[in-house]
Amino acid sequence: MNLLELAQRIRSKRLQKRLTLAQLSKMADQTESWLSKVENFRLTPSLTALSRIAEALGTTVSQLLEGLDERPKLSIIRKEEGVIVERDRQISDITYRSVGFKRPDRAMDPFILTLSPGGGREKPLTHEGEEFLLVIRGRVKFEYGGEVHTLNTGDSLYFDAEVEHRLANPYKSETTVLCVFGHRFGW
Repeated sequence: MNLLELAQRIRSKRLQKRLTLAQLSKMADQTESWLSKVENFRLTPSLTALSRIAEALGTTVSQLLEGLDERPKLSIIRKEEGVIVERDRQISDITYRSVGFKRPDRAMDPFILTLSPGGGREKPLTHEGEEFLLVIRGRVKFEYGGEVHTLNTGDSLYFDAEVEHRLANPYKSETTVLCVFGHRFGW
């Protein structure tokens, strides 16, 4: 199932209804921080929780999930078609451009991240699954489990995303990073 699209649908429906995170979380009997993690693609809701969210949004689970399991054999995303995804804007100025969004039911979600000079994530976070990073241009600091590593153009890493991690660009040049979120099946 395309979990990124599900997260975006929930956020979009909430905004269409002109509901705040606090309002929807109360209506769905969830915490605001939990709902924020769902909308920011850091947590996948259980079927029960998804049912509560759907009811609070005036829709059904089947409408939220409709089409998310279709899987074309090939999905081409042209350079100008990438979709900007809002992710943790209150603690991060990293731009996430989804470059795999056209393929539903994918096992991974690739993004091109742009970190402006002096930018990045303010504090480490965790989320489900695994992650792969490849520095396409520039250099970046990567904090993982309290250790800090410098990554230069061409450097890559693959890690368990359930350990606290963050990217920061303390340098004077913009940095571009390929980031791939991998989903673990059987949760």
